[in-house]
This record gives sequence, C-alpha cells and structure tokens, in this order.
Amino acid sequence: MPFEVFHAESKSVLSTTTGFIAQAGFTHSLTPARNCTFGCSYCYVPTMGIYGGLKPDDWKHWGQFTTFKSNAPELLRRQLRAGQVIYCSPVVDPYQPAEESAEMMPRILDELLARPPRIFVIQTRGSLILRDLDKLVALARLTALRVSFSITTNREEIRKLYEPHCSPIHQRIEVIHRLREAGIDTFATLAPLLPCDPEELAGLALEATERDIVGDALHVRSAKPNGATTREVAFAISEHHDYSVWLDSDFQAEVAARIGRVVNKAGRRFGTGPEGFRWLTQ
Repeated sequence: MPFEVFHAESKSVLSTTTGFIAQAGFTHSLTPARNCTFGCSYCYVPTMGIYGGLKPDDWKHWGQFTTFKSNAPELLRRQLRAGQVIYCSPVVDPYQPAEESAEMMPRILDELLARPPRIFVIQTRGSLILRDLDKLVALARLTALRVSFSITTNREEIRKLYEPHCSPIHQRIEVIHRLREAGIDTFATLAPLLPCDPEELAGLALEATERDIVGDALHVRSAKPNGATTREVAFAISEHHDYSVWLDSDFQAEVAARIGRVVNKAGRRFGTGPEGFRWLTQ
C-alpha cells in the first residue's frame, strides 16, 4: 500500500506516562511521529483520537501516511534526564516502513547516547531496527536498553491477514537472534495475540530469547469498558475468516493460559498487561 511521509515541528517528543504504560513502571513515552505506516488492522491507537495525540486525518486514514516530528532530536536535547524510564513508542512503531527514508531513529539514538536515561525500551516489529545496530550496541553500554520485539502468531497466513505490511514471522525471529548476538537485551513479546497454535507460538518465543515472555490479547470492549480498543477492521477480518472467537475475552484467557503453561514448564514466566510489560523496566 503506498503511503505519504510528512514532517512537522512539534511542541514535545517526551510525554509523562499515564494508564497502562505508567502502571508498567515507565515514567515517559517517546513518540517520533503521528500515524503508523504499518497500518495494522487491529491497532488500537486510532480509537484513542485526540487522546493519542492524533488529528482527525490520522485516525480516519490510519496507515496511509505519517507525520514525523522534525524537531524531535532538538526537543530531546532539552527534555532528556538521567532518571527517566522511557517507552518508545505507544503510538507508532519507531521502525515503521516510513522510517527507512525518514531516518529519524538514528538522530534520536544520537541524543540518547549524549544524554542516556536510566532505561530505554524500544517496542517494535520492524526488521529495520538492524540498520541502527551499531548505535544500539553503543547505547546499551550507557543505559539499560531493552528491545521488546513483537511476535503475534506462528502462522504466516494469519500475519498476512491482519498485518500484511509487517515483517514475516521467520524474519522477526532472525532479527531477535541478531539483536541478542550483538548483546542487546531482547524480549519476545506476544502482542497482540492473533489466531495461532498457542503451544507452538510459546515454543517460538522460548527458542528466540532467554527472557521471560510478555504477552497481551487483542483489546475488546467487553473486557475493557473504557479507553483504546481493537479497530473495526480486525473484527471484520475475524468474522469473514471465522476467527471471531479470538476476540472473546474468555477464549483469550484460555489461550494465554495455554501459553503460560508451556512457558512455565520451561522455567520462565509469562505475563500479560502491565504485569508483563513491567519486566521491561526491571
């Protein structure tokens, strides 16, 4: 899908956390852009509207363009502090497709290298992160750097249905291995949990890392009365392909329990929601 890339100055690039991310122990979030060109069908961000720092065109045309904060490095220069615990990013994937040409993350990493926070966590599913491997290795020497790499399913046909613009599953596993070989502390994060074989997905995650496994189900209104929720596009895909049960909170709980049993048997923990994401800050 073609997309457009825009640049605009912003008033802030670091935000004090609230809700889910704050509960997990992060003090600040770092958002380099508005709108994400991965355009995943399930993404909850467009449902947040102005509360996600978005403008109407963003949530109405999610994935069709992105707007990078052109002055993000300069803002970071003023806003970074040694004690911060930063999550990058709750609103867009920092290694979304548009980042390949924009090259915002290398500039952001340079600022972090000059003024390292206490903990810096990158949440991504983008193999483009390997482009910045040298800077990440350097940053890991100065701060507690963690990469939370998303694996949503073990089934490639499912990945193509729900997140067609994201890296294939086998490529994500390879990226995790490359990051770990370089000494980067990397988590396999099963979020959101798409239709899968729970035991096989757990096995993939266990093989990919030596860390505890983090997960999270698709956000559904029946389990979350307020706040962000899964986009209607994902509901339509699920209904058309007979996967609607994966949006049932009781079914999701059983899937998580099955994954947890495999992970626990291997001597590791499996946590969802703020509990699991808190391990990224410890």
